[in-house]
Amino acid sequence: MATLTVWKFDSTDGAHSALQELTKLQDQQLIIVRDAAYVYWDPDAKRPKTRELGKLTGAGALGGGFWGLLFGLIFFVPVLGAAIGAGVGALAGSMSRAGIDDDFVKEIRDTVTPGTSALFVMSEGAVVDRVAERFKQTGATLLTTNLTKEQEELLRETFSS
Repeated sequence: MATLTVWKFDSTDGAHSALQELTKLQDQQLIIVRDAAYVYWDPDAKRPKTRELGKLTGAGALGGGFWGLLFGLIFFVPVLGAAIGAGVGALAGSMSRAGIDDDFVKEIRDTVTPGTSALFVMSEGAVVDRVAERFKQTGATLLTTNLTKEQEELLRETFSS
């Protein structure tokens, strides 16, 4: 079963710095990274900047469409207003059916704020206790949602390039 994990860091460079740890975990076969991206939010910026991590994962299982929509729902739609927000309602419904619901989006939106960063990882086969222990040593806070096989397939069908 695939898992989407979100690791929040209390600094703007924390997520980028954690990539080295994620690479080590993957090299040690403690996790299989299918796709990943991160955001960092400078303290004086109105919104965060985003980066996909194709180098870490190869082509990426979901592609930029998924990350763009997810980050849009979390960070940009509330800024754009209700009219545009209503226009992405159907896509948000697809995300919800795929296991990424409003509560998950709200939790990330409320937690990832100016001066912080977050690493988003779609993975499988993780040795959860060892992966969690290594990331918690970096000072990260874990937010997570588990996806069923059907939900992962729906995401792949909807967002693969």
